[in-house]
Amino acid sequence: MGLSEREQKLLEEMERNLMAQDAEFAKTISSTTSANQSAGKLVLGVLILLSGLGLLVLAVALQVAFFGVVAFLVMVIGLVIASANFRLPELPAAGDKPKATFFEDRWNQRFGNE
Repeated sequence: MGLSEREQKLLEEMERNLMAQDAEFAKTISSTTSANQSAGKLVLGVLILLSGLGLLVLAVALQVAFFGVVAFLVMVIGLVIASANFRLPELPAAGDKPKATFFEDRWNQRFGNE
């Protein structure tokens, strides 16, 4: 079910306001590459993983050890393809001081540790 015209306009307006208010978020969104947005790699990886699992079950049924090793390698390849679609978040630099959370601010205000 698609969005109505009014809902699409409201969504676009909310996106513009969010981008205008939060520059860091806007930078993060604009730096997202198409490789990170691709669901094709994820689906392909999961399908290869499932086929490797099926081959492993077949290898156990046939009692062929070499075939089991090949099936395991197929499963690992599927896992690598599926997980290559994701990007880990960037960690802050060693010298950067993290921002205090709401509770840390409250604690500092209460006990005068600012």
